[in-house]
Amino acid sequence: MGTIWPNALTSDLSGRAGPKYQRVADTIRGAIEDGTLCIGTKLPPVRELAYQLKITPGTVARAYTMLTDAGLLQAEVGRGTFVAEPENKVPDDVWSRQLHLLEAQNPGHVSLFSPRLVDVGQVAALREAMVKVSQADPLLFLNYPTRDAYEPVREVVAEWLSDDLLGNVHQNDVVLTHGGQNGILTVLQTVLEGAQPTILVEDLSYAGFRRAADLARARVVGVAMDEKGILPESLELAIRKTGATVLCTSPEVHNPTGLYTPLERRKQIVEIARRHEVQIIEDDCYRMGEARAPSYRVLAPELGWHVTSFSKTITPALRVGFALAPKGRAADLRRTAEYSYFGIAQPLAELTRILLSDPRTPQLVRDVRKEMAKYVRIAVNALGSFELVWSDSVPFLWLMLPSGWRAAAFTRAAEAQGVQIRSADEFALRDGRAPNAVRIAINGHVTTARFEDAMTRLRTLLDNPPEQISV
Repeated sequence: MGTIWPNALTSDLSGRAGPKYQRVADTIRGAIEDGTLCIGTKLPPVRELAYQLKITPGTVARAYTMLTDAGLLQAEVGRGTFVAEPENKVPDDVWSRQLHLLEAQNPGHVSLFSPRLVDVGQVAALREAMVKVSQADPLLFLNYPTRDAYEPVREVVAEWLSDDLLGNVHQNDVVLTHGGQNGILTVLQTVLEGAQPTILVEDLSYAGFRRAADLARARVVGVAMDEKGILPESLELAIRKTGATVLCTSPEVHNPTGLYTPLERRKQIVEIARRHEVQIIEDDCYRMGEARAPSYRVLAPELGWHVTSFSKTITPALRVGFALAPKGRAADLRRTAEYSYFGIAQPLAELTRILLSDPRTPQLVRDVRKEMAKYVRIAVNALGSFELVWSDSVPFLWLMLPSGWRAAAFTRAAEAQGVQIRSADEFALRDGRAPNAVRIAINGHVTTARFEDAMTRLRTLLDNPPEQISV
């Protein structure tokens, strides 16, 4: 191989930060990716490269081991270390095909309970990020998490979240949580006071609000809604009757109906909340596209708490969420998180930092949205003649059932046909009434052909209601 590449390596090392072994590994990786080191190229023996770089043999050996474990190098006893053949890595399409393994084992079954994202490359990006995490400073794997240690992650998250409709986000505003649900609970633990506080939700709402309230020993009261969301007069009445201090709502993508609360209605809600000093918790986890109106964090900076995650845009598997406090309450929110779980694991936080700072990630998010929209359009083509609420950037559809069907009976009939969906009853309060409707989630883990077949089965059921209405 001569001396050209090792000399270039010496120059590259001087311009990199981090432990020497990681600098060596990163530089070799870069040389492989840009073609400086071709497949099959033999690398210098450990001691020879260490001598040329003026570092210890153990440092070079550690770098070689990292790259061998990552599949970039191949060590052969008695021959040396070589740049590995691409066949030594598992092709990305193999991993994508495995997404369909469960459905292939049971071809008659399609679960549309919860959204499942299409893999457009985020699995490969996560694998790559995990390799980088494995090469991080050993202290990352040995220390308790600290507030200062999370600062680089919070800075990346703040940049990721900042936009005109969410407002300027500073890293001090961000608290990392174990997914959006944990974010909601953390905020409730921060704001609720008294022996049995009361929170308000839409009459139909995300079940996670109620579960978090149960854990916080809070009472949940429903507020009437229309096609624009919460009815202001009902909100005012509920606050006066119950003394509620918190409102939980999802104005951008209401779960389960998919409805959207326009700006004028949001302003009315803010006016009422200010008059009664009610905190507003906005759950923004289901939005895949751009926001259409300013968040409550912008409209009511002193009252608006914001919870989101990348579960519906990148992956739900990591269980990472972000909670933002209103003006003057960030320290309270951080204290709740630190007292309850110290913070998310530092390797997971570093994985989040790497993933969100990768310049390829925004395109991955756009590609996920584009592919999920294909499934939405398949569903609309099959079910569009019925009363259907849908959007290209929402990973579920809301279907009002035609005459002859009740939600419970329809979900049972659909399951008998191998399609699992959710009844509106699952989103109603215990003492509330649910409309005759179902939620149909998008499942990107099955092929579009399988998904279309599932929609056809639902369409056949809708066209053929039972002669007797069952409950």
